[in-house]
Parts: sequence; C-alpha cells; structure tokens
Amino acid sequence: MPRTFQPLPAALLNPGVGFCAPEQQNPARVGIEDPALAVMTDLGRVSAVVIGLNDTIDEALARMKQRGVRSLLVIDAQRRVLGLVTARDILGEKPMRFVEAHGVRHEEIVVRDVMTPVERLEALDFGDVRAAKVGHIVATLRQSGRQHALVTDPDGRIRGIFSATQIARQLGVNSQSVNPTEIAQTFSEIEALLRR
Repeated sequence: MPRTFQPLPAALLNPGVGFCAPEQQNPARVGIEDPALAVMTDLGRVSAVVIGLNDTIDEALARMKQRGVRSLLVIDAQRRVLGLVTARDILGEKPMRFVEAHGVRHEEIVVRDVMTPVERLEALDFGDVRAAKVGHIVATLRQSGRQHALVTDPDGRIRGIFSATQIARQLGVNSQSVNPTEIAQTFSEIEALLRR
C-alpha cells in the first residue's frame, strides 16, 4: 500500500531576511617555497566569476566588488571564453581612450570595448604549475607585468587563475587597495619577502 505524504507547513518570510552562503575560508598563509597550487584559484573547485561581452563595465566592476575578485572571464551564451576583463581595464585609461575615440558616454562602454580578447591571452600549463613554487609564479607575474595569470589543463580549458593580490595576501603582504596602479608596489613588497 503506497504511503501517504502530508504537506509541510509554510510561513511567510520576515522582511529583511538573509540567506545562507557557503563558508568562505580564508586562504592559508604561504611562503615562497610552498607549492604554486596553494595560491591558485582552482576552477575545478570553485566557480569562475564570469561576465558577458555586452554587459557594461559598471556592471563588470560591480560584479568584481561583489565577488571579491579583480578579473572576470568574458564568455558567450555557450560559456566559451572570449576574453578577460580586469579591474585595471575598467579603472585604468582604456575607458577614457574609448570615450575619446568613439564619442560615447562612459556608462555606454561595454566589456567587449576594454577586455583582452582570448587570442591575446597567454596561459601557463597546469603540469608546469603543479611542479612550481609560489616564487616561480611571483617571478612569472613580475616578468609579464600583469596582475593575473591563467592556467590551462591538458585539454586546453582554463583550469585556474593566479592573482598577484591574492598571492600577496597569502604571503602576508598588505595589499588591500583596489587601485590597479599599485601592482608595482605589490611586487616590490613580495620581492622584499623573497630576499629575506
């Protein structure tokens, strides 16, 4: 005989109710000799933060602030990566140059106008990263002059992202500013740790 199920009681929500979210664990402190994987955002474990080509740069910046990141993968409707947009792209000179060149208002600038397209992005090989130390990643970012580095798996998919800010935080270097022009200061502080 089939069991009969009774509906559960329901109640109205209180105004201003919050919601549950997964526990955010602070990344572990690292040293320059620790494995590079300890400072990589592993997209096999956490969801990538993404944005569309035609979203405004104001929407992109708001998403960065909301998610606590300084770069977004730019994707199409099929979730293929089309490029990368960073806080530096949005807060730097690119938007002003675009306004001057195209006669548009700042709020009309969309991600496609300032992003770096996928064909201009370089990536590190996951196999190399797996054997590397934090110091190797710092040196790689420093040489490239970039704040972020992508990592691809053997299938060519983006597997991870390195962020100079995240590495500095995990090394114990004070790098709280969202100002992308302070990347040189971040690297100087990191390099001071390397020399100790």
